[in-house]
Amino acid sequence: MRSLLANTLLVIALVLSGLAQAGDQADAEVQYLLEFVAASGCTFERNGSEHSSPDAADHLRLKYRRGGRYVNSAEQFIDRLASESSWTGKLYTVTCGETTQPSGEWLHQALSDYREQEPK
Repeated sequence: MRSLLANTLLVIALVLSGLAQAGDQADAEVQYLLEFVAASGCTFERNGSEHSSPDAADHLRLKYRRGGRYVNSAEQFIDRLASESSWTGKLYTVTCGETTQPSGEWLHQALSDYREQEPK
């Protein structure tokens, strides 16, 4: 009986450790995306108003602080918090140079590029 309890506790500890590491990885990726937005120099539109990249990053940081409990991955951050207004449902867009696109598409590409550069 004691061996079963010890094994069960070990499995629980390993699962919790894995979840913590996954959470750390997701947070690191979200932090990268927030810095990417801030440094991009692009113009962001939300609800009909244009915002600088540092202002857009600050807005997304606020949304992440308030809604981060609903985010378990960088993809969920993008899809649930960084793609559209939670009040109006309007998509956010980003304009870099002459190109305007939905912020979700832009951020998913940035995340993909980031992951490709990460050491394996």
